[in-house]
Order: sequence, then structure tokens, then C-alpha cells
Amino acid sequence: MATGLVLYGYWRSSAAYRVRIALNLKGVEYESRPVHLVREGGEQHAAAFREVNPQEMVPCLLDGDRVITQSLAIMEYLDEKYPELETSLLPMDARGRARVRALAMVVACDTHPLGNLRVLQRLESQFGADEAQRAEWSRYWIDTSFKALEVMLADNAATGRYCHGDSPSMADICLVPQYYNALRWKLPLDAYPTVRRICEACNELETFQRAAPEAQPDAPVPA
Repeated sequence: MATGLVLYGYWRSSAAYRVRIALNLKGVEYESRPVHLVREGGEQHAAAFREVNPQEMVPCLLDGDRVITQSLAIMEYLDEKYPELETSLLPMDARGRARVRALAMVVACDTHPLGNLRVLQRLESQFGADEAQRAEWSRYWIDTSFKALEVMLADNAATGRYCHGDSPSMADICLVPQYYNALRWKLPLDAYPTVRRICEACNELETFQRAAPEAQPDAPVPA
């Protein structure tokens, strides 16, 4: 579906990764405008981008003259704007929506913020944390959440092929980028068989594959 939407993102941003998955699941076309978060101190800090998002963060979704920030808000916006499209990112029932939102927030609110780029940069600049220490920091917080998510998913009859039933939802959209980070930081995954099974099922889908970091136009070309 042609829409005129524009997504400001970065190939390895977990939050932008979520929005790319959501756009693909909804079947909504968009223009990608990369914002390099590292080059020249970070393009997100440039005055031109601050006019788009005063938080100096990605993702941002432009819909005409509207600017929508925060990945979960963008996902709900897409679901509400395009309710007629086949894939809904949230269940129809209140109890299901609450469960999916809770699972998504374990990642989006309690895990990802502790390991995003600006936190890792602050650990380095303020406290002298080296790469190994930053990696251990990231593994600790991902492990903490994955332990909880494993119980929440394995012990609930509502879990199906995906986090909630047999269609991907906002919970899966948040989980898969965090799983990517777990692999990146070399976190052992044997303790989370349900988390791993669900992420592997998601990554078999073309909609998730097209959203993957390495598939983005601004991803570095392998040497």
C-alpha cells in the first residue's frame, strides 16, 4: 500500500527495527531515511534532525506533517490508522491486548533502554567501561529479562507459535530485535527455549527478514 510515510531510522537501532517489522506486517510502504547514530558524533544530534525529534533519537515516522516518535506509539498508530489491513499488531480482546503490551514492555521499557547506544556511550565516557565491560552489562540485562519472559511465555496457554497465538504481534516485534542483540553480545541462549523457538519462527517470515539490520540500505557492506 503506497502511503507517503517516511521512517527515520538506523540499521542497527532496535527500536527502528521494531517499526520496520510493523510496517512490513501491515503491508505498508514507506521511504527509509537513515540517520547514522555514530558517524561524526551522531547525525541524530544535528540541528536539522532536532527539528524532527527534539529527543534526538530514532525511530521517527512522518505521515504528512505529523511526526510520530517512540516505537510502541508508532506501532499503535499504524494499527489504528490501517485497521482494515490483514495483520493486527494487537489482539481484539482486552485481556489479550494487555498481555501483548506487557510482554512488549518487558523489552521496550525494562531491557532495551539499559543497553541502547547512548547508555553504552555514557558507560564508556563517564566510567571508563571498556568493550568487554559494556558487553557484560548488556548480557546481564538481556538475561534478566529473558529469564522472566521465558516463564511468562512457557507457562501460559495463550502462547502459540508466536508470543500470543499463531500470528505475530507487538510482543514478537519487540522480542526479535532484542534476540538479535542477545546474539550480538554472545549471550548463551540454552536457558530460554521458548524465547528462542518463537524468535526462530518469526525470522522464518519474509516480513521479519526484510526488516533485519543487515538487509537495510545503510547497513555496512561486509568486507
